[in-house]
Amino acid sequence: MVMMAQELLHGSIKMFRDGDLDGALAELESKMKEHADVAEIHHMWAEFANMKNTEAQDDVIAGRKIMKAYKSAMELDEENMEYIADFASFALECRRIPVAVKEFQRYARRLELEDIPVDEILFTASRNLVDAIEVMDPSRKAPMVQPWLKQALEW
Repeated sequence: MVMMAQELLHGSIKMFRDGDLDGALAELESKMKEHADVAEIHHMWAEFANMKNTEAQDDVIAGRKIMKAYKSAMELDEENMEYIADFASFALECRRIPVAVKEFQRYARRLELEDIPVDEILFTASRNLVDAIEVMDPSRKAPMVQPWLKQALEW
């Protein structure tokens, strides 16, 4: 299955490396339809779509569509910690803080189960979470943000 996924992604990766992000996205989108059961395609499309939005500094591709692709990848490969972390990071970028916190907590539990110490991803998440909270509530006193701040401190 891994070899098949690599073969399916080869053309899109080449286009991306050659600077053709739109072409890579289009190819991945067509492959998502043909190979709906390949998590790597959904994940890579979500990553590239997020890059496109970041590059454009605008939501050229709807965030809900990107979230759906991340979720599809996670559903197809529930054990892949990279998918969980990338989805959680995207949710945080979109200011969907409750979703982001829940997914980062799931990621942290996976790390714990595998005896992996808190990593750079959670450290970065904690900083970004505090930044997002400061935008929402500069005083950081709202009851809603208190559990999120506590979680950020733990990471």
